[in-house]
Amino acid sequence: MDLFDTHTHLDAPQFDEDREEVIARAVESGVTRMINIGFNRETIPSTMKLAETYDFIYAAVGWHPVDAITMQEGDLEWIASLCSHKKVVAIGEIGLDYYWDTSPKDVQHRVLRSQIGLARELNMPIVIHNRDAHEDMIKILREEKASEVGGVMHSFSGSWETAKMVLGMGFHVSFGGPITFKNAKQPKEVLAQVPLDRLLIETDAPYLTPHPFRGKRNESAHVRLVAEAAAQIKGITVEEMVAITTQNALERFNIR
Repeated sequence: MDLFDTHTHLDAPQFDEDREEVIARAVESGVTRMINIGFNRETIPSTMKLAETYDFIYAAVGWHPVDAITMQEGDLEWIASLCSHKKVVAIGEIGLDYYWDTSPKDVQHRVLRSQIGLARELNMPIVIHNRDAHEDMIKILREEKASEVGGVMHSFSGSWETAKMVLGMGFHVSFGGPITFKNAKQPKEVLAQVPLDRLLIETDAPYLTPHPFRGKRNESAHVRLVAEAAAQIKGITVEEMVAITTQNALERFNIR
């Protein structure tokens, strides 16, 4: 297997006791590449450390909407400076989150717009976090001309109508553990319609653990379960799904 976990948080405190073992299990399970996400003042440095320690771990850096209110003057410049690092492949995860009431909407909008602008300036793809904010997300992506750089809609939870709009802007759509859940009807229906050349898989570890481990800590080794579920939904072999999604990720993140 040549699996690519395009979105993980290996620096999360849930892995403090056994991080090296978790990474080793992923490699043993056929995961050949991972993108770790640095999304605030604490996780950006730890993400960079992981990317510099492991050849097969890449980094995305950005400011998460939940933490938008903590972004200070100079942080955008910090992100920009890190984007020249050879292991940084995207700006993210950035976006909107209307579920957790931690940052005012206007602050989230400002922080998102500034980071899309930076991505356009640096010609970097973006990784989008979108929770309960579909209408505003589409509006901002269009107004800020995000189609010029494209990116990934991480852990997609929207409708097929929303998916069509982001696909029309050149984005890839990524799915994780929820497509393995018995009652997760919408993600499965959307995945079934997303073109194979725009499809990515991820874990979002330690969150969104797939069946049959739901309720336990997620880890990157479980991306294989996501690949198996996606292959079944698409009616292709697991090997085909792995080859397609890995090639899509390599192209999307300009990894050679």
